[in-house]
Amino acid sequence: MKTNIPQRIAALREAMRQQHVDAYIIPSSDPHLSEYPADRWKSRAWISGFDGSAGTVVVTADKAGLWTDSRYFLQAEAQLEGSGIDLYKMKLPETPSIPDFLLANLHQGQAVGLDGLCYSAEEARDLAAVLAKQGIRLDSSADLMEGIWSDRPAIPSNKIFRMPTELSGASVSDKLDQLNNQLRQAGADCLILAALDEVAWTFNIRGTDVTYNPVAVAYGFVSEEESVLFIQPEKLTAEVAEELKKEGVILADYSRVDYYLAHLPAGKRVFVDMSKTNVALYNAIPKSCVIVEGISPANHLKSVKNATEIKGYRNAMVKDGIALTKFYRWLEQQLATGQKVTEISAADKLTALRAEQPQYIMDSFATICGYAAHGAIVHYSATPETDVEIRPEGLLLIDSGAQYLDGTTDITRTIALGEPTDQMKKDYTRVLKGTISLAKCKFPEGTRGSQLDILARKALWDAGINYLHGTGHGVGHCLNVHEGPQSIRMEENPVTLKAGMVMSDEPAMYRTGEYGIRTENMILVRPDSQTEFGAFLAFDTLTLCYIDTSLIIVSMLSPREHAWLNKYHQHVYETLSPHLNAEEQAWLKEKTAEI
Repeated sequence: MKTNIPQRIAALREAMRQQHVDAYIIPSSDPHLSEYPADRWKSRAWISGFDGSAGTVVVTADKAGLWTDSRYFLQAEAQLEGSGIDLYKMKLPETPSIPDFLLANLHQGQAVGLDGLCYSAEEARDLAAVLAKQGIRLDSSADLMEGIWSDRPAIPSNKIFRMPTELSGASVSDKLDQLNNQLRQAGADCLILAALDEVAWTFNIRGTDVTYNPVAVAYGFVSEEESVLFIQPEKLTAEVAEELKKEGVILADYSRVDYYLAHLPAGKRVFVDMSKTNVALYNAIPKSCVIVEGISPANHLKSVKNATEIKGYRNAMVKDGIALTKFYRWLEQQLATGQKVTEISAADKLTALRAEQPQYIMDSFATICGYAAHGAIVHYSATPETDVEIRPEGLLLIDSGAQYLDGTTDITRTIALGEPTDQMKKDYTRVLKGTISLAKCKFPEGTRGSQLDILARKALWDAGINYLHGTGHGVGHCLNVHEGPQSIRMEENPVTLKAGMVMSDEPAMYRTGEYGIRTENMILVRPDSQTEFGAFLAFDTLTLCYIDTSLIIVSMLSPREHAWLNKYHQHVYETLSPHLNAEEQAWLKEKTAEI
């Protein structure tokens, strides 16, 4: 494909000339601003040859560049070689931002183009404001890919399926009522749903249009008067269509959403999540309407799980724990008997074992199986070129997860494959102390994730160690493994943690060229106590998988941390052992033995 890139860039430049734009921006997103776009919208990969999950290409008349972050520097350098596209390493002091690059390479009266379907209204507004200072115009109506990408894939037309109320815990009509109540409180009349997970949650539908996320390409509109699902008719079975209609949902063609919005009556107060709505949709709203901006009510509502969803997570964790137990036992046996296992074959085996579990749909993200130095690459993805054999020495980091019909999982474990060094043990124990410290914390209602982040980092900071990614992200219920609006990270996020939220707990550390360590569980925010000082919340750990005790320096654990680990391992064994055969039980008994 690399040999075609210069020709594709040339074709784009000719399209730019015809469109009268002097620079063109190609992001990684789709019309729903998804983390994982369907093949039709992988325009950045097509134009550049770089297929990492994050990156933006900018093309001018005489320059072309790809901006990506440190996760992908090595991959991008290899994939861009010979393409004529320069690599711009984000967040390095010498690297200009995309707006700065545009300002330096364009002049007054020129124009920047982009496909407004694949750019958020918020980012487009910010970019337009920066460019306007130098008299440069932003044209967000230019889908130049359509004219030059001759074999561009079609919009996915896979059939959707229903998420039954017995698994979702709330009917579509109940959710529409909740949304309309939220809209009234926000002073809005209606809501545009563009994010695929919000559409899926609202209408209790799931699909297989997007890798790793069980969602379907669709838009939604919610109001007291009517609620509309914009979706390709061929995606609907007669049964699903009838069930949706019974819930009061109007079905309309996916392509009609902009026409529908353009005909909203004057004075309509439209709630728009500017970070989750593409600028083309935003521009379709009549100027006579009033825009109410904020985080989508659907995003807030789906982040707080109901009792049925929480029960589903617990069921999913048992299935995941069974698969993980079988996998780690298999891996240990393979290495002990000298069988060849590579990063890719190990990841494939784990997926196969998960697929044996009831209600498995797909993995929830591409498994990160990083052996030795590869474990220090935060979002490492093994390729045939980088795939290495896993040997009975050093450390192995595996970050993986699955989508089950009753819940989504995300877990990281780091294990020793031989005799670990003292440094490995100290690093591992410090990371574990962070995992436990966050899991055990108790905090007042109204607490933000940024206020808890230090708990996961303190043992590392005390040793002059840090990690640069977040500590915790929300996890969807049979939806996106990365779910907002809540988070636990150093950066400020005004969203407070609420009972019912499900999140990750994943402190880590990385020694470049040596190894990486991450111990990740999923945690549930739950009510804890009511005192004279107010209501307090706490976390329940949901994940069921042993933690490698051979890497722990027990004397570094406090008595409370020591007790937590032994109690956790007892819970793992008691919950999983009834589902295992005698050999698997004996193996897990040893792995979860008290220390």
